[in-house]
Amino acid sequence: MAQSTDEIEDEGSVEATVAPGLSERALLSTGIRIGTLVKTKSMAQFVSRTQANGLHVIDVSKTLSKIDAAAKFIARSEIGRVVVYSAREYAKTPVEKFCEVTGAVGLTGRFMPGTFTNPLFPRHLDPEIVVVADPAVDFQPVDEGSKLGIPIVAICDTDNVTENVDVVIPANNRGRSALAAVFWLLARYVLLHQGVLSSDQQMKLTVKDFETKLVEEEEGEEETGDGYESS
Repeated sequence: MAQSTDEIEDEGSVEATVAPGLSERALLSTGIRIGTLVKTKSMAQFVSRTQANGLHVIDVSKTLSKIDAAAKFIARSEIGRVVVYSAREYAKTPVEKFCEVTGAVGLTGRFMPGTFTNPLFPRHLDPEIVVVADPAVDFQPVDEGSKLGIPIVAICDTDNVTENVDVVIPANNRGRSALAAVFWLLARYVLLHQGVLSSDQQMKLTVKDFETKLVEEEEGEEETGDGYESS
């Protein structure tokens, strides 16, 4: 039986490679597996343990497995009809970069009611698949998509209810670095399943490129021209 990422880490072998350009240590440092203090019934199956501070920890091996499954599903679709949305500020750059890399349609900010359900709406979209960063925050597109029978792929934290979600990607969906990592991995797996990228090839963009910058970081780059390190 294959070991989970948590088990491998506990044994100290954290230098393993998740993907070219991304080590296991780097992935875990994004906080991708750190959940919330709440664990819903639908997300309990993805929780590996609970920390002393009450935060539930997601099994990263299940996260990677679900990202792969979601990517395979997306890769089989008409990518120009895959709509990726998030209202979260930290998901803005991840969504934009994912769509830049794959050719999907990205939406951020306020979701206008009727975008999917009202054909007369000027910016009406007819998606084949809808991907959201949080089904609770992004409830409007999830609701509209579900009513139309459109499959919903969602990044779900330990406190999410997955009633209207068809493909769950269990992960921290609040953290800046965590969201970057999830969308980077999802983009990579989509390209792999499309045959655009081989398993030993690196992505042109890094996880850091997928990360939404803070205002202070942007100002610092303008002043010094240097990159930045996230905590």
